[in-house]
Amino acid sequence: MEGLSTRLIHHPYRAPDGFDAAPVAVHKASTVFFPDVAAMRTRRWQDKSGYTYGLHGTPTTFTLEERLATLEGARHCVLAPSGLAAIALVDQALLRSGDEVLIPDNAYGPNKALAEHELAAWGIAHRVYDPMNPADLAGAITPRTRLVWLEAAGSVTLEFPDVPALVDVVRRANVGRARPIVTALDDTWGAGVAYRPFELGADIAVQALTKYASGGADVLMGAVCTRDDALHHAVLMTHMRLGLGVGANDAELVLRGLPTLALRYHAQDRSARALAAWLAEQPGVAQVLHPALPGSPGHAHWQRDARAAAALLTVVFERAVAPPQVDAFCDALRLFRLGYSWAGPVSLCVPYDVPAIRARPWPHAPRVVRLAVGLEDVDDLRADLQQALRVLR
Repeated sequence: MEGLSTRLIHHPYRAPDGFDAAPVAVHKASTVFFPDVAAMRTRRWQDKSGYTYGLHGTPTTFTLEERLATLEGARHCVLAPSGLAAIALVDQALLRSGDEVLIPDNAYGPNKALAEHELAAWGIAHRVYDPMNPADLAGAITPRTRLVWLEAAGSVTLEFPDVPALVDVVRRANVGRARPIVTALDDTWGAGVAYRPFELGADIAVQALTKYASGGADVLMGAVCTRDDALHHAVLMTHMRLGLGVGANDAELVLRGLPTLALRYHAQDRSARALAAWLAEQPGVAQVLHPALPGSPGHAHWQRDARAAAALLTVVFERAVAPPQVDAFCDALRLFRLGYSWAGPVSLCVPYDVPAIRARPWPHAPRVVRLAVGLEDVDDLRADLQQALRVLR
């Protein structure tokens, strides 16, 4: 008789097929078994027709990728360990030494930092353009340009660009090019709910699933979605060669968050709009930046292209309010916690010095406060903001 350890490891029992429930099963594996050598030599993971190794997909990660592709209106999806990893994956899949990438001035800061350091070290140039001025993008494109990043709404200052106009600039520049320029849209703010990236003309949609898709402030993950088969193949092969993967338990948490994504998005949208409108009337506040507010940069573009807005709003204080007072306002908040990220259940606050993160002049007082509205009662959040605003007086 075989020893106890062998009998436990190679136990013959297999649970019957047919079990069905709402949660997606969590499959954890590095090694995947093959029934024979022929299967080992012919099985393919690239088209999700089979499993070869845990890094290349399991039923859990394949299911998450397919649901995310549906969310974004895409054909394909590849998972990455974080939103920034998804951005880096696109860069590495599409850019070569001698190429150039164009990045909006209000892009997610680490996107620009990656270009300034790692991409530059690899011989890849970058330029920053004004996303609110399609002519500025047109003037920045050169024969070396290979990738144009888009972001709606912009990071921190929340300008909503004319995405179709920016895409049209790239399309016109692509006429006669042997290597067409690709557009990649950071859709973390939109989350597949506010607008449809591919309907606005983007070639690639990237999300930090850390935010809305998860919704629990407990997962780091990103996604790259495409409709074009060749683009997907380029991203997928780079993903494989870099050895990128996500944990099964993290995939489970994102799968658990997806059914309530739209409900949470719209609830936080309603609260953010109410607080934005109220804050705009408060003493010491010069402007509140939120795409749904008239007067916020790009409001007309948002009205035309979007169906909802996210949980973010940014408070611009009057010039008489000194930076130490802004910091004191943040410290006085009790329900809004100091912390990065957003779209979780807890409201968050971060002060930013805009001139330090922008290449172009900023016309307002330098220090602003970005608020991320969580799922708390909106009246309680308003009261918290009201008591903190007293430090400005």
